[in-house]
Amino acid sequence: MSRRRRAVVRVIPPDPLYNNVELAKFINNVMQRGKKTTAQRICYSAFEIIKEQSNREPLEVFQLALKNATPMVEVKPKRVGGATYQVPTELRPIRSEALAIRWLIRGARGRKGMPMRRGLAQELMEASRGEGTAVRRKEELHRMAEANRAFVHYRR
Repeated sequence: MSRRRRAVVRVIPPDPLYNNVELAKFINNVMQRGKKTTAQRICYSAFEIIKEQSNREPLEVFQLALKNATPMVEVKPKRVGGATYQVPTELRPIRSEALAIRWLIRGARGRKGMPMRRGLAQELMEASRGEGTAVRRKEELHRMAEANRAFVHYRR
C-alpha cells in the first residue's frame, strides 16, 4: 500500500459480446501472458457450453455464480501482545468481487483432465446452484469469521 497517494481505480471497458463490465474483469483474470483473445475464446465457449447444458441465459448463470461466490467478510491476522488473532473484517465490494472471480477461475483450473472452457462452464454452473469449490471456499471463510467473532474489537 502506497504512502504517497490513493491508487487510481481504472475504468474497464465492457466486453464486446455481452457489454458487461463484470465479464470483462473476469476475462482479464482468465487471461495469461497477455493473451486476451484466447481468454475471450475460453470464456465465450464456456458460455456456449452453459447455454447447451442448462438451457439458461449464460450471463444470468455467470452473474448468479459470481453473487453466490462473493464473500462479505474475511479474516485478517492481527498481532496483539505476542499473540496473533484472526480478526474478522467486512470487505469492500471491489475486493469481494475480486476474490469471487479469483476463486471461480482457480476452481476451474483445478479441474484436471478437461479443457479450461469445460471446467469453467462446470464451475460457473455449480456456483450458480450454490455448489462448487468457489462457494465452498466462501462458506469456509464465513465460518472462520463467525468462529473468531470474539476478536472483532481488535479491528483496525
